[in-house]
Amino acid sequence: MIKFLTFILFFTVLFANSEKTVDDKKNITADEIRDHIKFLSSDKLKGRRPGTRGSKQAIRYIEKEWKSSGVLPAGERGFKQSFIFTSGVSISGYNRLKIDELRKTFRVKQDFMPLGFSAVGLVKADVVFAGYGFSTEDSISWNDYSNIDANGKWVLIFRGSPDGSSPHSTFSDYAPLRKKYMAARDNSAAGVLFVNPFNDDELEKFVALRFGPSTTRGSIPAIHISQEVAQQLLPQNTSLKNLQNALDTNRASVSFDLNISVSATISLKIIKSRGTNVLGVVRGDGSTDEIIIIGAHMDHLGLGGEGSGSLRPDEEAIHNGADDNASGIAGLLEMAEKIAINSEQLKRDVLFIAFDAEEKGLLGSKYFVDNPNINLENVSAMINMDMVGRLKDSSLTVGGTGTSPMFEPLLDSLQNIHNLNISYSKEGFGPSDHSSFYIKDIPVLFFFTGTHEDYHKPSDDWEKINATGEKIILDLIYDVTKHLGFLDKKPVFTIAGPKERSQNQRGFKVTFGIVPSYSSGGPGLTIDGVRPEGPAEIAGIQSGDIIIEIGGKDVQDIYDYMHRLGDLKKGQRVAVTIKRGEDTLELVVNL
Repeated sequence: MIKFLTFILFFTVLFANSEKTVDDKKNITADEIRDHIKFLSSDKLKGRRPGTRGSKQAIRYIEKEWKSSGVLPAGERGFKQSFIFTSGVSISGYNRLKIDELRKTFRVKQDFMPLGFSAVGLVKADVVFAGYGFSTEDSISWNDYSNIDANGKWVLIFRGSPDGSSPHSTFSDYAPLRKKYMAARDNSAAGVLFVNPFNDDELEKFVALRFGPSTTRGSIPAIHISQEVAQQLLPQNTSLKNLQNALDTNRASVSFDLNISVSATISLKIIKSRGTNVLGVVRGDGSTDEIIIIGAHMDHLGLGGEGSGSLRPDEEAIHNGADDNASGIAGLLEMAEKIAINSEQLKRDVLFIAFDAEEKGLLGSKYFVDNPNINLENVSAMINMDMVGRLKDSSLTVGGTGTSPMFEPLLDSLQNIHNLNISYSKEGFGPSDHSSFYIKDIPVLFFFTGTHEDYHKPSDDWEKINATGEKIILDLIYDVTKHLGFLDKKPVFTIAGPKERSQNQRGFKVTFGIVPSYSSGGPGLTIDGVRPEGPAEIAGIQSGDIIIEIGGKDVQDIYDYMHRLGDLKKGQRVAVTIKRGEDTLELVVNL
């Protein structure tokens, strides 16, 4: 009998906790915020890397919460909008390196490693030594190809520079692997054999396999070989270490034909993953077709590790991402619940989106704006919540306030009501999903409580969340949404800062004035947007064009584009070849 009563009591409590009253749903509570974050950032979800079991559990949790709140499905398949993206590369099949004259074969991972962007297939060719692989008549005036014929041959190249890997070196602009690879390609090489120098402990034994959404497979092979293998390519009585000493001491090219041939077979598999945005909508009163979008990204770094974005890449551990961005998803769930129960207070529909693959380069939000299931012209504003769980001293940062003239006066009128000290950042472009909407001329607001010592580390756990502080922020966002929802006209969009990552921070002397697609996998670089009256627009380049050559040199992806841009000078006129639909056009850009 006691067991039976205990059983009844358990289900009575469970039912009471799962069925919230209307009054409960009308209010955002710190306890519910905390409960959402505890689940989403639990070890069970293993860091919510896109496409993983933990990510799918997060998606099911969001769907369940929205269904119970009365939020309607707004995806292409229920609540879901799926997309495919490139997530990595792996060794696949047969990989071999052979010095033909010695009849000696070497093993992948032990003696050599292909680079992630290497071309695949079989290449047999003679080998030339090309020093550090520099090819420039610029400030350092060093051309390792001037005294050799690299056409159709492997080039053996040292990584780094005479100053090692120092970022302050005069050679730093010419030392990146991709820059050296492009120089070899421009000199018609058949492939590149990279070898580590002897004076740089910062360089790993073999370059880790990397291949991201912005990467394109190269047109020639790129292989990292051990110093032991490289030494066997040299003539007798020629020391690899002495060659490097000569380069470093004389600071001048040393290059020559090695009179030896290498055969290499490279087989790599590009890994594709599925991302899933989760979309739900609360309908307004039907008096307008306009829409307010509220978004937050749900993904994080999984188990961390090399190339994950973790600030502890050597520590493979669950990165729970409580603040980044379980806090934003908790806000999305609480906002959806409150708006759904108070929907009569809004003219406009409110579309809630949990974005996937933000940590991979804003891929989910980029996919949505490029493949919208709504008319983007009807979007009044986009509100983004990313890391809103660490409110301290009532200090909140709101970005994008310059994207509409009404935003700062509105926030001024609300911040004292909510006891917040708001710092404004006018720029519409930033490191989160609102950037994808700003590029499309949509007013954006980005709510953010700041970075902290646990950012992108395994220590970003729910215990450090200020749930009471997040409730204050969500109450503010609710009031902002309610105000936007009842406007007679949607907010006027204004340009607030560039629509691209700052090129000046990369040390570029010039800019094309384009918004490059950071998820464009090539071939070529797709243009997401063109700055009004910038060099590209004046030349006739349009959004959607694909750059395939700059100055007669090919552009395979965004990495090629950035390196080509780095070689250009202010005042220069450069021919740019683009693909526009089925047409190929050559335009001249005046920098």
